[in-house]
Amino acid sequence: MQFTLERAQGWPEARVFGVDEAGRGPWAGPVTAAAICLPRGFDLAVDDSKKLTAKKREALFETLIALPHGIGTACVAEIDRLNILQATFLAMRRAVDALADNIGAPAHVLVDGNKLPDWPYAAQAVIGGDGLAPSIAAASILAKVTRDRDMAALDAQFPGYGWASNKGYGAKAHQIGLEKLGVTPHHRRSYAPIAKILRGETA
Repeated sequence: MQFTLERAQGWPEARVFGVDEAGRGPWAGPVTAAAICLPRGFDLAVDDSKKLTAKKREALFETLIALPHGIGTACVAEIDRLNILQATFLAMRRAVDALADNIGAPAHVLVDGNKLPDWPYAAQAVIGGDGLAPSIAAASILAKVTRDRDMAALDAQFPGYGWASNKGYGAKAHQIGLEKLGVTPHHRRSYAPIAKILRGETA
């Protein structure tokens, strides 16, 4: 895939942060955001994390994690208190702030989607950005792999829901786990399927 957004805008890559998130839809677990600053001349074949196999994402992750980046999360309690959009923005702010604290404020931030967090940085929301800007694509891989690993760790602590494979989404194994084992502290109580269970209804 040929990415042109950063070059077309005339932004030196080293001054642009790309931001993306993973985990807005699942019934359980945190929402995770990543910010990354790619070096000049970056030519690794990154793409939207959803279009890559797990093996390819893991391989790219090991390269990308060595570059300047920040990771931010919002926990289940924050998701339930703020709503998922605002919790996602919180995770994004934490990711960008972490990277800015490390290497300095960006000249510009590119965010996947159509809305921006409230922050002091010059930024642009880019619909389909993980297919248009390498920095966003790279951030999507960092966010996805980080969250997948976190869900695998939670699966080891709370077996029976299939989180290592379904990542907290409402897959059949997850539904069966809820029926047998009930709601855990890592379930999003504000989400309708979980709220129904807590009211004694069917998910």
